Amino acid sequence: MTTPQFEDRTQRVEVAGLQVAQPLHDFVTNELLPEIGIGADEFWEKAAAYFAELTPKNKALLARRDELQRQLDDYYRANPGQPDPAEHEKFLREIGYLVDQPREAKIRTENVDSEFAEVAGPQLVVPITNARFAINAANARFGSLYDALYGTDVISEEGGAEPGKGYNPVRGDKVIAWARDFLDKAVPLDGASHKDVEKYSVAGGTFTATVNGEERGLAQPEVYVGYQGSEDAPEGIVLRHNGLHIIIQIDAGHPVGKTDKAHVKDVVLEAAVSSIMDFEDSAAAVDGADKAAAYATWFGLNKGDISETVSKGDKTFERKQSDDLTYTAVDGGEQRLHGRAMMLCRNVGHLMTTPAILVDGEEVPEGLLDGLITVAAAIPGLREDNPHRNSRTGSMYIVKPKQHGPEEVAFTNEIFDRVEEILGLPKHTVKVGVMDEERRTTVNLDACIVEAADRLVFINTGFLDRTGDEIHTSMYAGPFVRKADLQTAPWKQAYENNNVDAGIEHGLPGRAQIGKGMWAETEHMAAMIDKKLGQPKEGANTAWVPSPTGATLHATHYHQVDVKAVQEELRANGRRDSLADILTVPVAEGDNWSEEEKREEVDNNCQSILGYVIRWVEQGVGCSKVPDIHNVDLMEDRATLRISSQLLANWLVHGVVSEEQVLESLERMAKVVDKQNAGDVNYLDMAKDYGQSIGFQAAKALIFEGTKSPAGYTEPILHAKRREFKQVHGL
Repeated sequence: MTTPQFEDRTQRVEVAGLQVAQPLHDFVTNELLPEIGIGADEFWEKAAAYFAELTPKNKALLARRDELQRQLDDYYRANPGQPDPAEHEKFLREIGYLVDQPREAKIRTENVDSEFAEVAGPQLVVPITNARFAINAANARFGSLYDALYGTDVISEEGGAEPGKGYNPVRGDKVIAWARDFLDKAVPLDGASHKDVEKYSVAGGTFTATVNGEERGLAQPEVYVGYQGSEDAPEGIVLRHNGLHIIIQIDAGHPVGKTDKAHVKDVVLEAAVSSIMDFEDSAAAVDGADKAAAYATWFGLNKGDISETVSKGDKTFERKQSDDLTYTAVDGGEQRLHGRAMMLCRNVGHLMTTPAILVDGEEVPEGLLDGLITVAAAIPGLREDNPHRNSRTGSMYIVKPKQHGPEEVAFTNEIFDRVEEILGLPKHTVKVGVMDEERRTTVNLDACIVEAADRLVFINTGFLDRTGDEIHTSMYAGPFVRKADLQTAPWKQAYENNNVDAGIEHGLPGRAQIGKGMWAETEHMAAMIDKKLGQPKEGANTAWVPSPTGATLHATHYHQVDVKAVQEELRANGRRDSLADILTVPVAEGDNWSEEEKREEVDNNCQSILGYVIRWVEQGVGCSKVPDIHNVDLMEDRATLRISSQLLANWLVHGVVSEEQVLESLERMAKVVDKQNAGDVNYLDMAKDYGQSIGFQAAKALIFEGTKSPAGYTEPILHAKRREFKQVHGL
């Protein structure tokens, strides 16, 4: 694969044999290390030894990936079409792609916060490169159900219920009715409805609701856990159901509360129980300056003193992290609720290197750098005297993506062993989330879990990267089915089932999360309410959402479904046999698409690629709402890009379409994307000069060099093109 090379003009500091980019050196030496009490000389010496020891191992694992892929390519070229199941499995075992699975072993993770071990609820994912988004995600632990309903399509506009510029009481009434119906289902009254309540009261540790002059209790009295305000005039009724809190807020003077017969002004839900601060697929950090800024944001979140100036209209204010919530418990004592989403940090995988640090002119593995600096930056989040501390159990949570099989998970464990030694942390302080998004991990998931048995805090499925890897792994088996059909192919449901079953069998319930993927249609919350309910029903105790609003709405699903009971039922039913389906390659039965179907598929993928890539390369935006070919906003990141580019590369390999057809579509779709971005003053049109548009050239390379890119990853080309753009434009 050919990527352009550019002169690195970064100012560097020589320290302990490392050439460290000035912004990174200054952040670590002047801000991070003094805060955590480690001397600079000691740190950089140990860092140099760390890179020297682990870089060769990192390279060896990547070489093993390449070796296996060459063997797979040769096999599928010699055996085109759907492989014979028995022969296919035999071959994968012979080359060491598929290994024996230790089915009996249980994970041993200790000191896990309840947000991962016990509570089922939504999980946010946000780019660490956007500090405002990161603060919003941290603060999304509690969300207004009224606001989430009022501002989305969950509430229809029929009957004069349009949102409008000001408050629409018709729409407001629909919101209140929906919320009361939710309360009736989640925390029902004994013989009455929340919609008929005239007054909520607390006295002597008990809760009552007055309905038609009669006092009613809750159908499940244990759901009531306390109140806010005073006993004779409560401001909040605090309930807990399925481990999640619901606060019925009361305020007779509030514009909404004064029109409500029970003076309820809002229903607040515990929403984003956890949040991933992402250095990987949703971030665009390609050099030392980018990495230093991202690390500084993560550091600020853990110190708890980060703030961002936000402007709305003619008003500006500082957005900071939320404080903990308190309430008076049933026994009269004060109870404290963690006020922020429990934060995880997603590092990058093992593939990429970074110019943030050079050793003898060679870039160090970016995953090694992330492991060292993100753990160091998380130390303030453990301190008991930090009012915004992250963990109450002394643990850190690092998500490690894009790992190929148990050898690479074992290497991740070794990385954090070394990081803990360098930073003087107790062994296994760092907990790890293993993302099941590469086929070699899926088919060896049991072995991967066991390799992280002392650190594992979550596994998950449903990720689009897994589909991209499915294509690249079996690139030469034949033309793949269309992108939409990949999501209903036999391997997909088997992959989902296997992840949940493996997690349950290896003892994750009560210690770790079993998660599911993202809802990408950010403006279609009504559809999310309808469809995402299926994830907790399938035994997942967390799933990804694209916004705080989405978290609040998705939280309602965890009141509808008792995930612990679902997992127990799945445990009782036993492990589903899914390997044969997982290994079913989703190749089509020949080239049986019409020319119009091919054109539609190529256009959809080219438009999606261009819409995302142009912002990544030329604006440094790693995750955003990107309109599709029908102008429907979708939350896009590198995973969706990997699928689209790999599918087109596959169709080119097998002659389903020609390079000329793809290039013609790219140029035509560039005009569509230019039009969709017409209101962005920072946007540079591609169609004015395709040859000079760095973003357009990146999109071309992703497709036409898709078979050469390691595992079909988009990062090598994106990083190179982003650096090119920054150099050309003096950024």
